Amino acid sequence: MQTIKLSAQKRAEFGKKPTKAVRKQDRIPAVIYGQGEPVSFSLDVKEVKPLIYTPQSYIVEFDIEGKKEVGVMREVQFHPVKEEILHMDFYRVNDAKPVTIDIPVRITGNSEGVKMGGKLVQNKRKLTVNGMVKDLPDELTVDITELGIGKTIFVGDLSYDNLKLLNPASTAVCAVRVTRAAAAAAAAAAAESK
Repeated sequence: MQTIKLSAQKRAEFGKKPTKAVRKQDRIPAVIYGQGEPVSFSLDVKEVKPLIYTPQSYIVEFDIEGKKEVGVMREVQFHPVKEEILHMDFYRVNDAKPVTIDIPVRITGNSEGVKMGGKLVQNKRKLTVNGMVKDLPDELTVDITELGIGKTIFVGDLSYDNLKLLNPASTAVCAVRVTRAAAAAAAAAAAESK
């Protein structure tokens, strides 16, 4: 899995006034927790954008004034009206314990159903997995070559080495829907064979 490095400044003061002051400096209040004491810090808005505005998932290495921390992004709080990040939560990871993270899904192959006029619909862009940091891939590939019209691939149909999928098995990942053109072609073919 890819890694992003961010430099951070430790925060000592908390509450509304100090938090507002941090945001006025174009910084985002953040915290990393899990497996030890939580650490509060702030991040530069510009440095964080590649982490948030992307479909990819990353392991994040922080340099908090010389102290190293490694984590994954857990939650981002946005302003209800403006496109402004209010707060970020990160979960600390280490190589000895499994981590839970959302990983993007990449569709591969050329579906039989699409060739016959169906429309591919991707229901899930990311899946939640649990596994060791060393086993985490950059993306989860789903081969749709055998997927026919009206068929669906569910989470329960997928498996990956050393990873446990945490989404319900009945969650649809992608499907090939019947289009009007495909339905008309099938009706015409049925009429011709009579």
